[in-house]
Amino acid sequence: MKIDWAALGSVFGVSLVVTVALVGLFTLGIVGLSKQESASAQGGGSAVLARTGAYACFALCAAAVSYGIYLIVV
Repeated sequence: MKIDWAALGSVFGVSLVVTVALVGLFTLGIVGLSKQESASAQGGGSAVLARTGAYACFALCAAAVSYGIYLIVV
């Protein structure tokens, strides 16, 4: 049995980068929702922008997860 260490390292690297990117994107969505709550309490107009950005982050996370499931199934 021969292990292709280059392919294994490549898969590990891509998995690590994608995982960190998804966690960062989800964190930005949570921060956007928390900023939206503080902005609406102060009466600022940036509440809509913060909520829209947060929803966009969550949508990108859902799209990435859906694409990963698609790659596994197909």
